[in-house]
Amino acid sequence: MRHNNRRHLSTTLLLCALATLTLSLSPASPAEAEPRKLPNGETIKACLQKGPTEMGCVPGGPFLRGSDDGPRSTRPQATVHLQTFYMDKYEVTVQAYEACVKAKRCDRQRTWYKDYSRPKQPKVGVSWYAAVKFCKAMGKHLPTEAEWEKAARGTDGRIFPWGNDPATCKRAVIMDKRGRRSCGVKKAIGKGPNKGRTFVVGTRAPTQYGLYDMAGNSWEWVYDWYSPYKRCGEACLGVNPKGPCNGNKTCRGHTLKIIRGGSWYWPARYARTFYRRTHEPSNTKPYHHFGFRCAASVEEAKALAAKALATKAR
Repeated sequence: MRHNNRRHLSTTLLLCALATLTLSLSPASPAEAEPRKLPNGETIKACLQKGPTEMGCVPGGPFLRGSDDGPRSTRPQATVHLQTFYMDKYEVTVQAYEACVKAKRCDRQRTWYKDYSRPKQPKVGVSWYAAVKFCKAMGKHLPTEAEWEKAARGTDGRIFPWGNDPATCKRAVIMDKRGRRSCGVKKAIGKGPNKGRTFVVGTRAPTQYGLYDMAGNSWEWVYDWYSPYKRCGEACLGVNPKGPCNGNKTCRGHTLKIIRGGSWYWPARYARTFYRRTHEPSNTKPYHHFGFRCAASVEEAKALAAKALATKAR
């Protein structure tokens, strides 16, 4: 009897061992074996384990762009696919921009008012051309409109970077409900209804990707030429779209660039994730509240992280 029990136990252990071996040799499940891909067949890249500390990673994949309930230029809503990318956590500051100018890598941009010149305020009064040049000098790029919207909106089609709850001065630096610029800040520039200024970057809570001020504070330039989505067609759809003329330096019939995110000067509706505003790419005094932030591909982010590590090791 004992002999039979030992035989039964041995058989059971052998079967368990074989089952374990079989499982270890079996192919992985499709979800594990097949990396996620974009519609063009490109594999979606993973966020880096150690990316640039000043940037947040936005995972690749689909997201909802535009709004059927928004202004005409934002219609129709559509699904757009992006490769993984990184976005600056903060709007480019006066301090960062002036350092680039001092290094003779960026063009000096006039600061129209003293209240916009503090080191940690966003650099405003910047032309689209100057923004592109700065980002390039940093080893990054000015985000495409699709990149900007996904970074602000995520994948759930939210109205504001924090979700669908109403915009308040606790959530964004905008015009308050009483019509006061900059959430009614006491120290302001200008006269009458134009009073207001930007805040130091990062005074409000971050988004799901760790980004600050994606709504309010300063408008932000994006890379694309402007076109209503309905007219833009495939140039604004597909995978990693760059807008009309694929973002080329010149684009026949297109003279305006796009700004996103609203600002201290405007009410909440301008800070919606899908809202689009246009402007010629030059720098003019009436638009002294235009700023920007930079983005980076995974490859650019990897190079930035390696450079930072090498600098730290010196």
